Amino acid sequence: MSDPFERKIYEARLTPHRSMTRQTFYVFIMVFCCGQVLFALPFFFMGAWPVAGFMGLDALGLYIAFRLSFSAARRQETLDLTPLELVFAQIGTRGQRREWRFNPSWVRLEQTVHEEFGTERVALVSRGESVEIGAFLGPDQKAELARDLNRALIDARMGARFS
Repeated sequence: MSDPFERKIYEARLTPHRSMTRQTFYVFIMVFCCGQVLFALPFFFMGAWPVAGFMGLDALGLYIAFRLSFSAARRQETLDLTPLELVFAQIGTRGQRREWRFNPSWVRLEQTVHEEFGTERVALVSRGESVEIGAFLGPDQKAELARDLNRALIDARMGARFS
């Protein structure tokens, strides 16, 4: 039988949304570059070769922007809640990990809601320290996270359940 104090009440892994997969990106960039070459060729043959060069810079800029976006997508956050502890961890793009540990009885969930735009910020607050969670999520996802985590914190404050 498992220990009721170690039973997970809530766990979540938060990751930024990316609408394009790597494979789709490579197909897109190849089609874009082919289109750039087709449009640049007439300028090149007319003697306006700098136009072709600037069109190549556009393709390079787009490639770099997408690579940076995919790098940022490796970022993630985890939340693990037991009756004794809430562990919040941020894992950066290079794998570096920052971790905060809170007592569920003392941590407070703070939510900033704008009447027009929805939930703008969700944070864990304890002993004067505030840590924002899910900053990369949209307003609806932040509201859902706050609702679910708040319910789980209430459940954790009720204590461990023995069978």
